Amino acid sequence: MSTLPVVLAPNLPETFYRASGRLAAFREMSLEPRPEDWVASTTARFRHAPAGLSALPDGTLLADSIRNDPIGWLGGEHVETFGADPAVLVKLLDTGQRLPVHVHPSRDFARAHLASPFGKSEAWIVLDAAPGAEVHLGFNRDISFDELRGWVAEQDVAALLAVTNRIPVQAGDVLFCPAGTPHAVGEDLLLVEVQEPTDFSVLLEQAGFPVSADDALLGLPMDLALACVDRRRISPTGLAALRGGRSGSLLPTMADPFFRADLLRTGDAVVGFSVLIVTDGSGKLGGEWGEMPVRRGMTLAVPHAAGASRIDGDVSVIRCAGGR
Repeated sequence: MSTLPVVLAPNLPETFYRASGRLAAFREMSLEPRPEDWVASTTARFRHAPAGLSALPDGTLLADSIRNDPIGWLGGEHVETFGADPAVLVKLLDTGQRLPVHVHPSRDFARAHLASPFGKSEAWIVLDAAPGAEVHLGFNRDISFDELRGWVAEQDVAALLAVTNRIPVQAGDVLFCPAGTPHAVGEDLLLVEVQEPTDFSVLLEQAGFPVSADDALLGLPMDLALACVDRRRISPTGLAALRGGRSGSLLPTMADPFFRADLLRTGDAVVGFSVLIVTDGSGKLGGEWGEMPVRRGMTLAVPHAAGASRIDGDVSVIRCAGGR
């Protein structure tokens, strides 16, 4: 394999909601009007493989390249823990409409029912937001199973939305969404979404979205699928704990077992397998392998074998990697 960082082309699998145009503007290129760019992805869409898998410039799938040289790409310590899996999925999300209320299963649920060691905790890093933009995160009161099942069976979207916490967001905000937490990202947002490497979603809201009932429940019986939902209230204090922005990381400490996301600027180092999103400005990335220019809108995969690299210039970069 090459030890060089790789600049990635957009990877735009089809999905079921509209884009706002923010993704194309950020990437500064003509793109299909799709709302998701799966960056350095070794994860396929649920029931739609190989959609979602990223290709390298020579056409090789990144997943195949990593399987052929997991230590070169990921490093020996990572491979001992996670095998030939980067243990992270990074997306750019562009919401032209509110996403449905949905939930992602935990690792325990995924192991028991979905044959996966990973669930789908995730985090949202807001790059751009229209005035008044918001997200829905967790329930604002305890919900009984019968209440939840009734709302889902009847598709009572108004009732579902009424019991969620509505959180106004703007560029620079960061929120962690633990697996099991019901949520919906609002319209007119561009996010970096960092998550565990699965495409597992249980759609509590299906009305108006072109998703089959079977896919919406991951092929599981309704009662079993809904068992993955955390029906407990999240208090204002609990919501505050889900906000990021601590020193040295964009994410709160509770995200550490799942993934990392750091904001890098000039002089900061890139070490180990990294997914990079250049969020602002221009500069260069350099190391013993040489150097390359970077600018806003670029996405890159950096193999472990590249060694220590350095960010230079008037540039901001989000570095994402698997958990500890």
